[in-house]
Amino acid sequence: MAISPHSPRRQRRMLYTAHTAQRRKRMTVPLSKDLRARFHRRSLPVRKGDTVRILHGSFEGREERVAAVDRRRLAVTLDNVTLKTGESKQTALPVRTAGLVIVRLNLADPWRRRLLRVTEAELTPEERGEESPAPAETPAAPAELGASSSPAAEPAAPAKEEDDDALEDLLEDDDAEEEDEEADEAPTRPSARPRGGKKKA
Repeated sequence: MAISPHSPRRQRRMLYTAHTAQRRKRMTVPLSKDLRARFHRRSLPVRKGDTVRILHGSFEGREERVAAVDRRRLAVTLDNVTLKTGESKQTALPVRTAGLVIVRLNLADPWRRRLLRVTEAELTPEERGEESPAPAETPAAPAELGASSSPAAEPAAPAKEEDDDALEDLLEDDDAEEEDEEADEAPTRPSARPRGGKKKA
């Protein structure tokens, strides 16, 4: 008795022995309503860089970016969707494509843009795979010529004669103290005695 081509056994064998191009078609994910109206397509094969929404499960309602596509397991890996292992480590959680919806496409590939008939001018930086540019800081206004940014410094007043006299007095006092210290440190010599005996009368 011949086995029907629609039997589960044949379907599983076709799935396990499918070529990578056939697996890519099997990983087709529907587009959101906004993307359907814009590109006039109902679904597209998911690829790295797309942003998808999870429809059911523990991460239901979250929108994450596709980090990797595993055609062998017919699953994708998403950013910030992890599972805690027995060793208290975080590992990526594979997600089946059946519960996903694409909300933002990665159009950095020109082949994909040609497929969707999109021109370069119609793309946003996120669709090109680029990061959104940070707001540029406005440069400070240049200071006018002849004027500094800080308040004008007043010219230093000339030294007064009293200050000069006080400085000279301090220097003289220091010199006198040094001379006194040197005199104190000098060793004292015993008084000289006349040599020889007593003077003859």
